[in-house]
Amino acid sequence: MSSSGLQQFSERLSISTRGKGLYEITDQIARWLSGCPVRAGLLTVFIQHTSASLTIQENADPDVVHDLNAFFNRLVEEDNRLYRHTVEGPDDMPAHIRATLTPTQLSIPVDKGRLALGTWQGVYVFEHRAFPHRRSVLLHLIGE
Repeated sequence: MSSSGLQQFSERLSISTRGKGLYEITDQIARWLSGCPVRAGLLTVFIQHTSASLTIQENADPDVVHDLNAFFNRLVEEDNRLYRHTVEGPDDMPAHIRATLTPTQLSIPVDKGRLALGTWQGVYVFEHRAFPHRRSVLLHLIGE
């Protein structure tokens, strides 16, 4: 890539969650990307929260999402006796811990104007709080 041909684009997605779980956003990202003239580049996906995160995971078998949720529930208990930060409820500090263990930023190559994901890969918001939230996900694309 020559530096003179580089272009940048950005977008903010608003993702509504219904509580703890994984919410696939691949299609929303792909729709936005299809309107950008970049054929080759790098997409950064960033979530602006400390109690939710992002992940790239299998999107073919819903059992994968179920098992991931079950694993994180076993890994990080919701028990106020374990934490000092409890003012926002029993799910808050565990949500911060889960967000620390999973990424808040992803880098995805763009090839021929499309996300260069593998066959079974999807991009997910990983909501770690028990109640519904509106999550802000920033997209930044650079390429030519």
